[in-house]
Amino acid sequence: MVSASVPRLVIAAPSSGSGKTTVATGLMAAFAARGLAVSPHKVGPDYIDPGYHALATGRVGRNLDAYLCGPELVGPLFLHGAQGCDIAVVEGVMGLYDGAAGEGELASTAHVAKLLGAPVVLVVDASSQSRSVAALVHGFASWDPEVRVGGVILNKVASDRHEELLREALEQAGVPVLGVLRRAAQVSTPSRHLGLVPVAERQGAAVEAVAAMAAQVADGCDLGALEALARAAGAVPGGSAPWTPASPAHHPTRPDEAVEHRAPVVAVAAGSAFTFSYAEHTELLSAAGADVVPFDPLRDEELPEGTAGLVVGGGFPEVYASELSANEPMRKAVAELAGSGAPVAAECAGLLYLCRELDGLPMCGVLDAGARMSERLTLGYRDAVAIGDSVLAAAGTRMRGHEFHRTVVEPGSGAEPAWGVRGPRPRVEGFVQRGVHASYLHTHWASEPGVAHRFVERCRTS
Repeated sequence: MVSASVPRLVIAAPSSGSGKTTVATGLMAAFAARGLAVSPHKVGPDYIDPGYHALATGRVGRNLDAYLCGPELVGPLFLHGAQGCDIAVVEGVMGLYDGAAGEGELASTAHVAKLLGAPVVLVVDASSQSRSVAALVHGFASWDPEVRVGGVILNKVASDRHEELLREALEQAGVPVLGVLRRAAQVSTPSRHLGLVPVAERQGAAVEAVAAMAAQVADGCDLGALEALARAAGAVPGGSAPWTPASPAHHPTRPDEAVEHRAPVVAVAAGSAFTFSYAEHTELLSAAGADVVPFDPLRDEELPEGTAGLVVGGGFPEVYASELSANEPMRKAVAELAGSGAPVAAECAGLLYLCRELDGLPMCGVLDAGARMSERLTLGYRDAVAIGDSVLAAAGTRMRGHEFHRTVVEPGSGAEPAWGVRGPRPRVEGFVQRGVHASYLHTHWASEPGVAHRFVERCRTS
């Protein structure tokens, strides 16, 4: 059982591009190098940064999203991830006070910091300012009295004289400087149209990047003061207990004993093309009685032996479209499984993989739909309702999701929509076809008790 007073820090910034990922990842690795067991977390729906966090700490990177999961689950999910750890580092998202559009503070870094009762370390890009930094920091520190800004790390500092001017100015703001990172020492991390390149695609280069971040942070930051600030955090507010995938809330019914002893094999797509997933999904599937087996649609030519259900999450299939298309045996295996009526859950990249084609290259052909890359970025949180019954949800089930892609799917025939998306521009989205549930929406199954249980029960009985 994890202590509700686990030491913790939230790494935030005035805006995106200030250096949060470098500082948070480097700090995680620097703490780990000191012999601390570090629990890594990321605010929001980001899948890529947690991969770097996992490299830095040797533990699974976990997301804390007050929109997808609800504010009430932020503390329990944090404590679940922090079990057995000495300290936790939470990387924020966007600017400190930027949350879900039109929802006030909901899902912002500040909101999560308050839900965790965690002190905030503000990473400031100081490259084009000197005395003005004091006004900026004062504004962020005083905007919300419930947010405790416990210190500042100055990033992209040009020289000793620049640092001196910044420190003099910040003395008036009353917020201590806990680190200074020089502009010349910036760590480069390759990116593409949806953010950083995932760890699974970089292998050794990612390890080197994390090591460089750790060295930069260890050299430029006061690790002792940062650890002391983390240890000053009290108990997580609200008397939270750790979330558990084995909670009865997630498993509302029990199968008869004869069926219960059968552990259906649920194949989960992995490898470089499908890197977007929440750790809690596989934990929930396992807790529901499934034998979860990863496979790589790029390399493997067969699904795991005895596969009764398939989960294909997000990633960058467009980058690997040629290789995915060339693996004809796997495409046929997926199509045959779906054709048998077995449960298949696909999100975003998984949806594209199930289509007839992607940019003219043959995919699995499970859905009569064509997919293509687009110049337009589709991005944002979504409030959705299940239109009909599926392997994931009963009709009328409300779930929140996140959409993030530069592709378009042009549907053919033979499938019903998966979701009705609510809001100013209502629309239908996704596909439900026999045992297939495919959608652009990334959802967090911890938010809806029974989703994983329903899926596994369908795997047992299909």
